[in-house]
Amino acid sequence: MSTKKDKFTAKDIFYMEIALDLARSRHGLTGSNPSVGCVIVKNDKIISIGQTSFNGRPHAETNAIKNSFEDLKGSKMYVTLEPCCHHGLTPPCTDTIIKSKISEVIYSITDIDKRVRNKSFKILNSKRIIVKKGLLKDKVEKFYYPYFFNRKKKLPFVTGKVAISKNNIIYSKSQKRITNSYSDQFTHLLRYQNDCIMITYKTLNKDNPRLNCRLKGMENFSPKRIILDNKLNSNMNSYIFKSSNNKNTLIFYNKADKLKISKFKRKGIILIKSKIDRDNKFDIKEILKKLYNFGCRNLLVEGGNDLTNFLIKNKIFNKFYLFKSPKKLSKSLEYLKFSGLKKLNQKYAKKINLNLNLRKDRIILYR
Repeated sequence: MSTKKDKFTAKDIFYMEIALDLARSRHGLTGSNPSVGCVIVKNDKIISIGQTSFNGRPHAETNAIKNSFEDLKGSKMYVTLEPCCHHGLTPPCTDTIIKSKISEVIYSITDIDKRVRNKSFKILNSKRIIVKKGLLKDKVEKFYYPYFFNRKKKLPFVTGKVAISKNNIIYSKSQKRITNSYSDQFTHLLRYQNDCIMITYKTLNKDNPRLNCRLKGMENFSPKRIILDNKLNSNMNSYIFKSSNNKNTLIFYNKADKLKISKFKRKGIILIKSKIDRDNKFDIKEILKKLYNFGCRNLLVEGGNDLTNFLIKNKIFNKFYLFKSPKKLSKSLEYLKFSGLKKLNQKYAKKINLNLNLRKDRIILYR
C-alpha cells in the first residue's frame, strides 16, 4: 500500500531524475501520447531503462521490461507518469507490469487521461504490488504541462520564436542573418522538440526557408511544415514546395483556382480549406483545432512580424522565445522593425533571461 506520506530516499530521487531525462529526450517525438521515461532497479542496480517509442507506441514501461536481460521478480520500477491500464492499440502497461513480477512501482504524477487517472494505482495495488506516487512531482508536472494543456484544451501547445537585432529589426534586406550560429543551434533544437512548425506564405516567399532540423543526428526528426496561404500564392520554386510529400506539408487556404489546387495536390501537399474574416485573416483557433485533429501536439511558430503580432495580441502562445542580438542592423535598405515588443511585455507575465552561453546573443523566455 501507499499513503500520502510516502518517503523517498536520495537513491529514489536519482532514479526518477534519470527517468525524467529519458522522457525529456523524446519530447515532441511521441505523437499524441505523452513522452514517458522508465527505469527498473534491482538490488540497487539499474537493470533496464525505457522510453515511449517514436510516434507513441510501445510505451516506456513495456520497452523497459522488454529491454531487460535479467529476471524482474522483486525489482522496482520508476516511471514519470502513471502507467496506462486501458486497452488501446497496445495492451495495458499494468498487465505487462503484473506479468513481469515487478514488486514495486513508483510514479511521479497521476495521468490526466480519464481512462487511467488513479485506476492503475488500484489495479497494481490489488495484485500486491507496492505503489507510491509523488516523487519529483513539481518538476515532472512542469515537464508535462504541454501534455496537460493538450488533453484539457484539445489544442496544440504553441511556442513562438522571433529573432531581432539590438535596434529591434526583424528583417533587413542587406543582412539576413541576425543571430549567431549558437542561437541557430538552439532554434534547431526547438524544431526537433516540436512536431509541427508554422509560417505564412509571405515568409516562405521572402526567405525561402527549409524549416527542418539540421542538428547532427536529428535530421530525421524535422517538424511537419504548416503554411498559412489564403490564395495559394506560395512560390512553387521554393524549397518547401519542391521537398513536399503527403506526410510533411499542410497548407491552409481559403480560395484558389482549380489548376493551382491541382498542382499543389500533385506535390503531395495536404490542402485544408479554412474560413477568413473581413480582414482576410484566418480563424487561428479553428486552425489550431484542425491541427490537433491531424495529430499536432507541439507547434512552433516562426512567423514574420504580422503573424507574430497577431498571435501575441490574441495570447495564443503558451511560450515565447525572443532571440536578441547585440548588433545593430542597417536601416539604409529595405528593413522591418519588430512592432510586437511592447505587446509581448504586456501580455506575458513571466520573463526569464536564459543563460545558454550564446556568445553575446540573449534569449528571453516569455510564459
